[in-house]
Amino acid sequence: MNRFLAFGFGVVSYAVFFASFLYLVGFLGNVAVPKSIDAGEATALGGALLVDTALLLLFGVQHSVMARPRFKAWWTRIVPHAIERSTYVLASSAVLVATYALWQPIAAPVWSVANPIGASVLTGLFFAGVGLVLYSTFLIDHFDLFGLRQVVLYFRNREYRDRHFKLPLLYRLIRHPLYVGWIITFWATPVMSAGHFLFALVMTGYILVAIPMEERDLANVHGEPYRRWRERTPAFVPRVGARNPENAAPPIAAQLN
Repeated sequence: MNRFLAFGFGVVSYAVFFASFLYLVGFLGNVAVPKSIDAGEATALGGALLVDTALLLLFGVQHSVMARPRFKAWWTRIVPHAIERSTYVLASSAVLVATYALWQPIAAPVWSVANPIGASVLTGLFFAGVGLVLYSTFLIDHFDLFGLRQVVLYFRNREYRDRHFKLPLLYRLIRHPLYVGWIITFWATPVMSAGHFLFALVMTGYILVAIPMEERDLANVHGEPYRRWRERTPAFVPRVGARNPENAAPPIAAQLN
């Protein structure tokens, strides 16, 4: 594939991803976007549940299937290795855009926090979750995770190599800070509508289903060092007062994605 085309495709894919990520913040936060999770005319409950659940399941299937090694092995017979990650990112963004466009609001309240302090705390937690998501991507390698590193190396005619196993900062405490950030983002809101509750519930369920598949793939790639780290490190909540000397200064290095 022409190096300029690959580079351009990667840059466009990243730009679409970042725009869809920013829109997701506004979509869930009901702020600064033309259509949010609670905006729009209500439709029949049964139809709204069917459409919204289908959109969320579509995201889960796409996100998981395209991330599996078997799919990647097949897919890279069709597309160059250099843009494999970018196609994944673009496909994920396309499903998110479809979700924003087709989402049917279900306005029935699940909870509503009227106290200004409580509402402010939950709103702050929401934005803290968004920040944790973004921060965690940079701990992993933000530009590799979203396909830019691959196309830049291809453009410079340099070989791409997977990152070595490493334990940056938060990953010494828990295995999935990125998912913790997403879960906080999904659930922290002063006004939880039934539609928002459905979104949070299904996406949290997807995370819990996807983690074993992701960890199995990583164990196959990185072997015993990864397995040891997985066994001694909690998934979501750090152990208070339990300092693990093996995690303090890891001698090895790998990308967690």
